[in-house]
Amino acid sequence: MTDPIAPGGYTPATLRTEGEEEAARLPALLARAEHLAGAVLLGAHGRRRAGVGDDFWQYRPAQIGDSRRMIDHRRSAMGDHEFVREREWQIAQSVMLWVDQGASMRFSSDPRLPQKSDRVRLLGLALAILLLRGGERVGLTGTRLPPRRGNPQLLRLAEVFCQDDKADYSPPEHRAMIPHARAVFISDFMGDMSGVKLALTKAADRGVRGVLYHVLDPSEEAFPFRGRTIFESVGGTLRHETLKANDLRDRYLERLATRKAELQSLCAVTGWRYGLHHTDASAQAALLWLYAALDARAGVAA
Repeated sequence: MTDPIAPGGYTPATLRTEGEEEAARLPALLARAEHLAGAVLLGAHGRRRAGVGDDFWQYRPAQIGDSRRMIDHRRSAMGDHEFVREREWQIAQSVMLWVDQGASMRFSSDPRLPQKSDRVRLLGLALAILLLRGGERVGLTGTRLPPRRGNPQLLRLAEVFCQDDKADYSPPEHRAMIPHARAVFISDFMGDMSGVKLALTKAADRGVRGVLYHVLDPSEEAFPFRGRTIFESVGGTLRHETLKANDLRDRYLERLATRKAELQSLCAVTGWRYGLHHTDASAQAALLWLYAALDARAGVAA
């Protein structure tokens, strides 16, 4: 008797096996992210300021123009002056992440190098650790995991980051952008640009500013291929064979330069920051750049 088929084409047995494999990845990813985050010397980062929120920030003396309902009567009863209870500005402390989990990210040109997916997951989770320690609320773009604080949120993020998308290219999630929050998109941006344009345009319309981090394998930057070569997407949906790969080099590099310029132009128009990282470079240096770029106003070289 065969196992019944679950939604998505899985049987209970394959679902269990895949679930166990995903769960086994969590501790290792968390440990590596914690180690990477711990190597970064933290400075003051929290964007604490008064505004609409749920968390207490400070008491201050009442001023002319404050309404009576703003007065905290319990605190005021302790002395001769009236005090206002101020709360944190939640929106400014929300950071939304999108880490590309498409099949194109599961590529490495050398066994000694990490796959792009491994690097972006590590950077995304390590950045979340730094932000959570700095008092930020961190979550995902879209409705799946709204920004929150605390270690339980970190575990939820790690669980999501360990999941793979079967599609060759995954577009950024553009739904549920929190007005005036921050966002970080990490991807190889090799797919259709319409999804990236839509996400950044919607973000800009809602006052969301952030960082677009472009992660590439060194071979994707250098195109070292010669002679007969078969190019095939990780997901297996695209395949091209050529006898003279070197003849494609100039056209490929031109298209890559055009893609970089397009991303940089899009960031300039929407007020985002653009950064470039190669998987043979230091993950710690990449994390430092990302962390600083979230708040920096001046240009930073990637």
